[in-house]
Amino acid sequence: MRLIMCMFLLFTCCPASAAPLNDTADARLMHHFLKGKTLPSPAFPIDDTGDSIFIDYAQYGELTGAGTPGIYYRITDRAGLKKAVGAGIYPNNFGIRKESGYAEYETAGKLDAGHWDVFADEDAQRAFYVWPQAPDATGTKLFFTALILERSGHIKQALKAYYATLLHTPKQYVWSADKSFVWYTAPGAMSSVRRLCDTYPQLECALEGASVSIDYKDDNDPANDVVAVNPGKIVRRTAEERLAALPDMTQQGIAREIVRGDTRLVRYNNGHWRMTVGGEPFFVRGVTYSPTEIGLGPHNDPYFHARWMHKDKNNNGRIDAAYDAWVDQDRNGVQDDDEPAIGDFQLMKDMGVNAIRYYIPTAQDRVSYDPAMVNKPLLRDLYENYGIRVIAGDMLGAYTVGSGADWQTGTDYTDPGQRKVMLEVLRAKVLDLKDEPWVLMWVLGNENNMPLSYSGVNATKTNAGLHPQAWAEFLNEAAELIHELDGKHPVAVGNISTGLADYYQKYAPAIDIMGVNSYQGAGGFGNVWETVQERFDRPVLITEYGCDVWHTARQTVDEGMQRDYHEGNLRDIVLHQAGGPYTGNAIGGVAFQFIDEWWKDTHAGDGSEATHETASTYPFPFPDGFSSEEWLGLVGQGSGDDSPFERRLRKSYFYYKEVWGK
Repeated sequence: MRLIMCMFLLFTCCPASAAPLNDTADARLMHHFLKGKTLPSPAFPIDDTGDSIFIDYAQYGELTGAGTPGIYYRITDRAGLKKAVGAGIYPNNFGIRKESGYAEYETAGKLDAGHWDVFADEDAQRAFYVWPQAPDATGTKLFFTALILERSGHIKQALKAYYATLLHTPKQYVWSADKSFVWYTAPGAMSSVRRLCDTYPQLECALEGASVSIDYKDDNDPANDVVAVNPGKIVRRTAEERLAALPDMTQQGIAREIVRGDTRLVRYNNGHWRMTVGGEPFFVRGVTYSPTEIGLGPHNDPYFHARWMHKDKNNNGRIDAAYDAWVDQDRNGVQDDDEPAIGDFQLMKDMGVNAIRYYIPTAQDRVSYDPAMVNKPLLRDLYENYGIRVIAGDMLGAYTVGSGADWQTGTDYTDPGQRKVMLEVLRAKVLDLKDEPWVLMWVLGNENNMPLSYSGVNATKTNAGLHPQAWAEFLNEAAELIHELDGKHPVAVGNISTGLADYYQKYAPAIDIMGVNSYQGAGGFGNVWETVQERFDRPVLITEYGCDVWHTARQTVDEGMQRDYHEGNLRDIVLHQAGGPYTGNAIGGVAFQFIDEWWKDTHAGDGSEATHETASTYPFPFPDGFSSEEWLGLVGQGSGDDSPFERRLRKSYFYYKEVWGK
C-alpha cells in the first residue's frame, strides 16, 4: 500500500502548477541557435562536389530493413551515385585523385603520412586527400572524412558524408587506440546531420525519420551488440517552416509530474520534459567546480576535494578561491593594480551559472561522513548572494568511495556489507544537508557503469556493468532512502552515456532524472536523447560535457577549439529542451569544468600534482583526437605560481558569459 501511495504521489497530474514555457530565457536561447550561422568559406577548393544535398538514394539503390538490425542499402547504380555524392565520399572515395590539387600533394610526398597522423593536421586539404583512401573500415573513413570536410568549411559535402555513414555503414564501430572502449559512428553521424541543418538555415534542410538503437554495447564486446538504424531522409525545410513546426508548450496538456517539494519535473503529452523550481522554469546552466590548489591531489591530500571550502592562504578571513581569486587580464603572471580580487563566485555569476555540481566529501576513512568538511555558510552565500545552487553528489561506491572496497577488486554491489556501509554514508549526508537552501538535487554515482576492466585515469572501479540488476536495485534503494529522508529534492543518477537505461526502467523507478556524462564530439550527444526517451522516460541532465584546451598535435593552447566544442554541445542541449524541435527531454547541462586541476593525469609524463601535464591522456573524440585531462577548464590557473588565486579566462568562458550571462 505504501508503494502504491508513493507511486500515486510521484506521478499525479497537476496541470495548474506548470508555468508557461515558450517565453523563458532558455527558449529565447533556443531561437538564437535556430537562427543559425552563415555558411563559411571553404579552406580549399573541391572540383567535384556532386549534386545537391538532397540526393534521392532510391534512384541509385535499394534500402531494406530500415530501423531493424537487418538494415542494408544495396547500390544498383554505382556510377550514378558516385556522380551524385562527389569526390571523397563513398562510393567515390578515389575521386579525390582527379582533384586539381591532388597531383601537387602527391608529387611533394605529402600524402605518404598515416591517416591518423594527419587527421588533426592544420592542412585540411592533405587530410581530405589521405582519409578517403586510408587502409581502414569504410564507415570509419566516411565519418572522419566528414569531420575533415566540416572543419574545412565544406559544409554541404560534410553533410552528405555524415549521411552516407548512416546509410552505407550503420553498424560501424571504432576502437579507441588503447582498446579500452568502443564507440559507434551512427549516433554521431545522425546528430551531425541534424546539427548542420540547424546551424546553417541557408541549406534549408532537415533530417526526417532517422533513429539509432544499440543494445548490449556496455560490455565493450561488439560481437554481441544489436544495432538498428533508420537513416531517414534529408528533406527540404525552410527556416520559417522549422519555426512554425515548434510545439506551443502553453497549449500542451500534462501527462504526469514528479513532485519533490517546490521542484517539479513535468512531462507533457508530447513527451517533452521540463523542471520548475518555485513555480518557475529552471534550465540547468551548470559547471563542475573544484578549485584544487596546484600541488594537491588525492595522492598527497585526502581532503583535497573539500579543502578549497576552508582555505584562507592569505589570512584575510575570506575563503581564497571563492572571494579572492583575481583575473590576470594581461597574462603576465602578476596581479597588477587594475586586477583586483573578484572571486570565483562572482566570475561564475557573471558567466550566467545557476548551479555547480559538487560531490559531497566522504571522510578520510572513505566509509563515513564528517559534516565539518562541508562549509555550509559558504554554500549558503553562494546561493543567497550569487544565485547559484548545488547539485549535491554522492559517489555511491565509484572509485571505491563509500564502500570500503579494495581498489584492485572494486566496489561490489552484490556484497550486503558494502551496500550497508554506502547507505549509511548516504544517510548521514542527506540528514545533514537536506534543509540547506542551496541544494538543487541529489546525484548518485559518477560513471559507476563504466566497465570494471577499464584501468585508465578515470576508472571508477565498480562491478555495476557485470551485475547490472544488482546495481540498479541498489541505486533504487539509495534513491528511495533519499525520498524518505528528504522529500524536497529530486534524485538523479550520474551515468556514463545511456548504459543500463533498460535496467533503470525495470529496477530503479525511484530515480527522477537521468544524468548523463557524455563526450561524443563537437556535434553533440548522438542518440542520448532518443535512447533515454525510449528506454527510461525521464528528463535528461547532461551531468558532464566539455573539451580540453590543449592541442596535442600542435603542443599549444587552442582556446578557439575548446570554445567551438562547447558551442556545439550547448546547442544540442538547448535544442533538445521542452518546446524545441526534437525530443524535448533536456533540462540542462553541466560543463566540465570551471577551472583546470593539475592532479588529474598521473598516467602521462611525470604525473606530478605540481606539473601541468601536456602529454595527452588518451585518444578521444575531441577536435585534436586526444584528451588532456588537466586542461579541461573554462578558466586556467596561469603558471601556477599564485594558486589558488590566479585566473586566466578562456574564450569558452566568455562564450558562456555571452549566451548565459545575458
